[in-house]
Amino acid sequence: MFSTGQLAFAGFFVVAFIVLMIFSYRKDIKLHRKYYKGSIFILIGFIIFILLLFVLKTYLQPE
Repeated sequence: MFSTGQLAFAGFFVVAFIVLMIFSYRKDIKLHRKYYKGSIFILIGFIIFILLLFVLKTYLQPE
């Protein structure tokens, strides 16, 4: 399906992207703590909302 060169490029790209994202996050960590102090609660709210939708979909489906 994919050639060896394509797989190698994809692997290199994923590793490089993750390394750059970690580097960027660590560089800006002080700003993140200052400006995004309560954002964890918004993330938790979104996760709970998605789980609630999944539970409602599962239990309200006709059998």
